[in-house]
Amino acid sequence: MRKREYDEDDVKVRPGKGSRPRTRIRPAHEDAVPAFVVAVDRGRYTCLVESAGEKGRRRKKDHAEGAAMSGRVVVAMKARELGRKGIVVGDRVALVGDVSGMADTLARVVRVEPRVSMLRRSADDTDNTDGIERPVVANADQLVIVTALADPPPRPRMIDRMLVAAFDADIDSLLCLTKSDLASPEELVALYAPLGVPYVVVQKGGGLDEVRARLSGRISVLVGHSGVGKSTLVNALVPDANRAVSHVNAVTGRGRHTSTSAVALELPEGGWIIDTPGVRSFGLAHVSVETVLAGFPDLIEGTVQCPKGCNHLSDECALDAWVATGHADPARLASLRRLLASREGAPEEDHPQDP
Repeated sequence: MRKREYDEDDVKVRPGKGSRPRTRIRPAHEDAVPAFVVAVDRGRYTCLVESAGEKGRRRKKDHAEGAAMSGRVVVAMKARELGRKGIVVGDRVALVGDVSGMADTLARVVRVEPRVSMLRRSADDTDNTDGIERPVVANADQLVIVTALADPPPRPRMIDRMLVAAFDADIDSLLCLTKSDLASPEELVALYAPLGVPYVVVQKGGGLDEVRARLSGRISVLVGHSGVGKSTLVNALVPDANRAVSHVNAVTGRGRHTSTSAVALELPEGGWIIDTPGVRSFGLAHVSVETVLAGFPDLIEGTVQCPKGCNHLSDECALDAWVATGHADPARLASLRRLLASREGAPEEDHPQDP
C-alpha cells in the first residue's frame, strides 16, 4: 500500500479576525474644530463651536477664564478611538465631520483637551459605596454652593462635603444663601467665617448685582440640594434659560428634582454658569485626609507630632495641644474636624467637636 503524501491543503487553518494590521498610531485630526461641551444626553454631546469671525480675535487664555464665546450649536458623538474616556459638561473638545450645526447632522468628538480642573463626587457614603469617582463638571474655576436659609433649612454637613470637594478640585468656593426673606443668614455665616469662604445673600425679588459680579468672567458650577432655589436663580441670571422650578414638599421638607442633567449657560455679562441636578448626597470616598488638611496651612505644622495614621478626630491628635498653645485659632480646628467628619460620612447632626 502506497504511503500518502501530505500537502498544505491537509492542514486546517482558522481564519483570522481580519487582515488589518494593529497600530497605536491615531490620526492627528489637525483640521479638527475646537468646541465647548454645554450638555450631555445619552451619548450625545451638545457643543458650542466658536464662529469663524470670532476665532481669530480671541486668545485661548480667554476661554480658560470663562470669557463669552458666541458660536453655533453642534451635536456630536464620541469617536470610537477615545475608548472609555468620559466626556462631561465643561470639557474642551475637538470635532470633525459635519460641524455646520444644521438639523439632523452629527459631528464626532475625536479629542478631549487637557482639563484645568475636575469636580468629582463618589456615589454616596454608605457602607456599600464603591468609592468610584463620579465626574460632575470639568474646567470650572468656582464652586457655588447654593443653600436656602429656610424652607428647606440649611444642611451644614452637605455644605461641608461640597467644600471638601472644592479643596480636592483646587477651585474657589462661594456660598450663595437664598431665601434670606425667610431667615437671617448670621448664624450660617458665622459658622463658615473661620474658613474664609466668601458668600452672597439673595432673596426673592431682590437684586443680583453682587452675584453677577462674583460670576462675571468665570466658569462657575452651581451645586445644591433640591428646593434651595437654584433653578430660580439661574433663570434670573440667564433670562432665556427656562430651567424648570418646583416647590418644597411640606411633609419631607425636601425639594423635587427639576433639573435632570447638567447644562452650561452663557452669562450676558460674560462667563458661564453650569447648572447641575439637585443632590441629596455628595460622597467623598475618593478624597484623602491630606487633601482636606491642605486647606488649613495654619494647622499643617501641628500635625507633625500626631501618631502615624492619625485621622485628626481622636483624642491622640496633637492638634489640640498645638491650638492650646496659641499657634492657631480653635475655630479653625473645629472647622477642620467638621470637614473631616463629613468626609467619613458622619450623620447630619452636629459633630461633638463642632463649636
